[in-house]
Amino acid sequence: MTENRVVILTALNREYTAVRRRLNDPRVYRHERGTRFELGSLSGTNCRIALGLADKGNHPAAVLAERAIQQFSPAAVLFVGVAGALRDTTSLGDVVMATHVYAYHGGTSEDDGLKARPRVWEAPHEIVQIAAHLARTEEWRDEKSADAREPTVHFGAIAAGEVVQNSSISGEARWIRDHYNDALAIEMEAAGVAQAGHLNSSRVAVVRGISDRADGTKTSSEDSTWQPRAAANAAAFACKLAEELSTEQEHAEMNQHSEPQRGTVVHNSAYRSQVGIQAAHVTNSTVRMNTGPQESGTTDLAEELAAFRDHLRQERSIGNIDEGTYEAVQSELEIAGKALDSEPREDRGTVVLALKKVSGLIGDVTSLATRIATLITAANGLS
Repeated sequence: MTENRVVILTALNREYTAVRRRLNDPRVYRHERGTRFELGSLSGTNCRIALGLADKGNHPAAVLAERAIQQFSPAAVLFVGVAGALRDTTSLGDVVMATHVYAYHGGTSEDDGLKARPRVWEAPHEIVQIAAHLARTEEWRDEKSADAREPTVHFGAIAAGEVVQNSSISGEARWIRDHYNDALAIEMEAAGVAQAGHLNSSRVAVVRGISDRADGTKTSSEDSTWQPRAAANAAAFACKLAEELSTEQEHAEMNQHSEPQRGTVVHNSAYRSQVGIQAAHVTNSTVRMNTGPQESGTTDLAEELAAFRDHLRQERSIGNIDEGTYEAVQSELEIAGKALDSEPREDRGTVVLALKKVSGLIGDVTSLATRIATLITAANGLS
């Protein structure tokens, strides 16, 4: 639905708040199934964020991730929060960016013991490359307080299961060491989000701040100290990553539209006019020529205008159209609608002019701009 928006999901309110405080003017968006997201932009940027709370566990994370992907068609989905460290090389407060995710609870129970059946999802190469660059520049860090150590970003595997891990000697801990011994951190949502991204062909990144060591030392008092720091550091890195992903997407779309590429479909339509094609060679292309225009009736155009109004309301509800622009567009659509309904019908110029004004108002919303261009063409074809 929305180009260049990045979805950020969290499992805990503390993690959610760490991201939310970085958004400008967050507004509630209500999904038809009851899920609430907040939509806003990152402070000082054009990056648009849809923020959601998925709750703990891989299953709810997978459902909410898929729901967000279907609703917002994001440039990427980031799952952000805290995790337990599995290696001494990661310090409390550091950030781990997943290069791949293990669903470590897969297995088969046999007479001679439990055998691992691992599921693994790799992070998209381009996202890892952008994240690695950000880590090198260190521009993602917030201003350091006088008594705080600067966090470091680590890249490696994250293990995702269904239990809170807080032991170095339990059967579960031994299982992870035996079968997933390169994992840097352990948590409970990344596998679900990665699977949702895989099934929906959507890019996913998992960013975690280290809040404990998953070795028996995790306590409520320790959590109250380190969870806020770890969540804040993860949010800082993830939001900077989201900004970079949004910028990359914008550049890619600008390059795509700058000139036709091989295989690009080019439409040249004119009603009640002559069209000519001049070319030395036409290769890898299809040219279709119609002897006459397709007639568009006033009934069809009125129906298309009604559908456009519905689309416009959707874009306003998710924050792509501000209230002033929305009201101005509605006024022009009202003029176009009355001109179509008048008897005898007014000159088509009134309809076309109103629709062209609409085009100027919503030109930065690609889906609406494409649709209004089609309506203008149809209005030009009215007799």
